[in-house]
Amino acid sequence: MADEKPAATTQPAPARKAEGRKPDGRMRAFRGNSFDAYFEHGMRDFPWPARAFMGIACSACWVWTQLRWRWTIEDDHKLVAESRPRVIVMNHCSMLDPVVVVVHLWLHGQRVRAVYKDEFNKVKFLTWAISRFGGIPVVRGTADMKSIRRVRAALERGESVLVFPQGTRVKNDQEWADTPVHGGYALMASLGKAEVQPMAIVGAADITPRGSHVHHFRRVWLKVGDPVHFEDLGVKGRKAQVAAMEDAAWKSVEALCQELRQEHPGKW
Repeated sequence: MADEKPAATTQPAPARKAEGRKPDGRMRAFRGNSFDAYFEHGMRDFPWPARAFMGIACSACWVWTQLRWRWTIEDDHKLVAESRPRVIVMNHCSMLDPVVVVVHLWLHGQRVRAVYKDEFNKVKFLTWAISRFGGIPVVRGTADMKSIRRVRAALERGESVLVFPQGTRVKNDQEWADTPVHGGYALMASLGKAEVQPMAIVGAADITPRGSHVHHFRRVWLKVGDPVHFEDLGVKGRKAQVAAMEDAAWKSVEALCQELRQEHPGKW
C-alpha cells in the first residue's frame, strides 16, 4: 500500500567503533578502547591519558627501584646509543626484570614492548596497566600467530620488543638446567627484519626468595651484549637462520650471565 513505511533496519556498528577507535582510526582519549586496540596500535598512537600514565608510572618506578635495588646496566651504550627496532632477549629472575628495561629505555626516549604470558590477563587491572605499558600477551606452549603478528607490526613501526625465552623466573643453577628455552623470539626478529640484542641480569633472584613474598633490599646488575644480526650468522634460508639465531643469541645471554656472576660471586 502507498502509505506503508519500510521496516526499520539496524545497521551493525562499524568495526573501528567496536574496537574503541574514532571514525578516523585514532584511539579515544578516555573510554572505549579495547585491550586489543592497545596491543595492536603503535605506542605513539596511544591516547594522551595512557601516555601520561606511562610517564608518571615510569618516573615513579625508576625512583622506587633505584632506592630499593640500586640497579646498574653495564655497556649501556649498546642499548641506548641508537634508537632502532630490535628484539631484546634476557634471562628472567624476578618481576623487576621487565620493569628495569622498559623504564630505562623510556627514560632514553625509546619504546619497548614486553611480551608477557597471557595468564596475567585473568586479572583485569593487570591487563589494563600492562596494555598501557605496551605489553603484548602470548599464549605459552602454542604457535600464537596473533602475538607474532603484533610483534612483527611493532618492529616494523620502529618499536623494540622484550622477550624472556625461558618463559618463567629462574633462580638457581638447577632451575636453569631444567627450564627449556623457547626460540620464538628468533622467528619474530626474522619476520620483523630486526636484530636480536642479548642482555643479562643477576641479583634479582635474591629480591624475593622461593616461598617468600617479602622483598629484600639487594643490588642488581645488568649487562648488554653486542647485537646479533641475521646476515652475520653465515647461513641461508629463513628456517636455518632462525635456528642459528636461537643458538647464537641465547649463548650470548649465557655468556653475559657468567660474566656478571664472576664479577658478583654468589649472585643470581
